[in-house]
Amino acid sequence: MSEPCLIGIDWGTSSLRAYLLGPGALLLDSRSQPWGIQHTPDRDFARAYRFLLEDWLARWPGLPAIASGMIGSRQGWREVPYADCPANASALAAGLVKIETGVGALHLIPGVRQVGEHPNVLRGEETQVVGALALDPVLEKQALLLLPGTHSKWVQVRDGMLQTFSTYMTGELFAVLREHSILGRPALEAGPVASTEAYRRGIQTARDIGPGGIADRLFSVRSLVLCGELPAAHSLDYLSGLLIGEELRSALCGFASSPVPTPVLLGEPALCARYREALALFGFDRVRSLDNPGVAGLWQVAQAAGLIAKEEVQRA
Repeated sequence: MSEPCLIGIDWGTSSLRAYLLGPGALLLDSRSQPWGIQHTPDRDFARAYRFLLEDWLARWPGLPAIASGMIGSRQGWREVPYADCPANASALAAGLVKIETGVGALHLIPGVRQVGEHPNVLRGEETQVVGALALDPVLEKQALLLLPGTHSKWVQVRDGMLQTFSTYMTGELFAVLREHSILGRPALEAGPVASTEAYRRGIQTARDIGPGGIADRLFSVRSLVLCGELPAAHSLDYLSGLLIGEELRSALCGFASSPVPTPVLLGEPALCARYREALALFGFDRVRSLDNPGVAGLWQVAQAAGLIAKEEVQRA
């Protein structure tokens, strides 16, 4: 095995993932625990960190470590001030916060803040964006990156910088409506069954609804079932299509006065596939995704901060 030169960590809301990286961000080993910041035992982040990494740190003492995600939020280990847009790897490196863990130093990456009339923040996605630009430098000139998830992020890149972004709470809205509203009840009672047809129907309904949005169509998740036009078991896929379709309709409306770049997907493969299908119904037939941009981003920020020896960078 190549000699490692960095420990990269993605520590989000629901999970903790660690990567042992060799020259050029070569993945040597990885491990994970379901210890996101909301589920870390006793909220003892230092103990969780040591438990996950103690053998790596014992074998390679002094190995630099860098972490991205909600671990640097107000609810995490230490709050790290946001970097302002526009931002790149160098801006994130300049905002690193170093903390002592009891087994060495850990460097926390800042999130990114967008100020102005509609303030917005992200934390964790900035590292994926930096990684995406490293994996595909063609994106640096101009790109639209879509990071689907609980809170989907649409990021605009220009001249190698994260310029602006927007947030859509699509995943969280789906979870709330499924578990705590009358819209989720028919499928939960019948037993939900996946339906591509129902999902596509929801997307097309949102796509064709016009500027008013889906507010007056959400109840159709129930009314279509009551009128015998939609099986109850398929209604959650219809609801998912409505919400994702509304996200796409709303996001793409912002490009009404200029050509829309084909979005590039960053995220979990199954969710990216779901969004790729939705984007196809909006006329984007060649949507691609990038694998593991977060790992590449951790490497890029560590490199910009000088945490990786120059000879290891040159070997990349």
